[in-house]
Amino acid sequence: MYDAIIVGAGPAGLTSALYLRRANKKVLVLEAKSYGGQIINANNVENYPGIESISGFDFATNLYNQVKKLGAEIKFETVIKVESDRTVTTNKGKYKAKAVIIATGATNRKLNIEKENDFIGKGISYCATCDGNFYKQKVVAVNGGGNTALEDAIYLSNIASKVYLIHRRDEFRADNKYLDEIKDKNNVELILNSNIVSLNGKDKLESITIKDNNDNRKDLEIDGLFVAIGQTPNNEIFRNVVDLTDKGYIITTDDVHTKSDYIYAAGDARVKSLRQLTTAVSDGSIAATLAIKEIKNKTY
Repeated sequence: MYDAIIVGAGPAGLTSALYLRRANKKVLVLEAKSYGGQIINANNVENYPGIESISGFDFATNLYNQVKKLGAEIKFETVIKVESDRTVTTNKGKYKAKAVIIATGATNRKLNIEKENDFIGKGISYCATCDGNFYKQKVVAVNGGGNTALEDAIYLSNIASKVYLIHRRDEFRADNKYLDEIKDKNNVELILNSNIVSLNGKDKLESITIKDNNDNRKDLEIDGLFVAIGQTPNNEIFRNVVDLTDKGYIITTDDVHTKSDYIYAAGDARVKSLRQLTTAVSDGSIAATLAIKEIKNKTY
């Protein structure tokens, strides 16, 4: 019997483990792939309080080692099912806990174009607020048509010298307030009815090729591309113990509580207004602290 099982070894999950171990709780972290979550792909993290600059890999590795040193048990197994009695089934076995913290994060949707993975951190980003500051007075493009894409373009317009906003349709799906604000931005150029079909460059992204609905193509020389076509949460297997939105995010009440007793959700996996490294570790610490408090007098 574990005090807590944490599903996911990203910043939210590992922060939960850190707080639980510091409270001398027996902790198991289950991770399907590798520790670190999305942050591990960030070239530089410069918006985390108290750390001027650090690579995402180093940040994640430092946190992982810190948790391991505190004595958390970490197993690389794929979770298949979580039951309301906090029995967790993986591809290798079953485990039981007093509390479960779901911290599986979300996956950025990609363009699925050749060289995309090669240019991540070398001209391609999925987070304008994370990486926008690297493009001061440079030319960037944003790809997408929803609120996030327009918010990113507005944010970047105050940093970059030029912003191309590329959308595959002839109109945006964003709220009118963002559309009105975009119209007032002199350095934002809208490119509609167009798709990115090629990413060009040798060691870093240097230009993109776009194609319109009439099959006309042109190259845009840019320094950075921000992909804002949505995220996919990894929560379907938890549907029996949590409520999900139509997009698959976990619905929580009072910060990180789910509809099931002693089952919590932290980080990008849950409904929230801001998905950042700082909010992930905040969720992780809140979930762990609540779990410690709420399982204190629980008997089995």
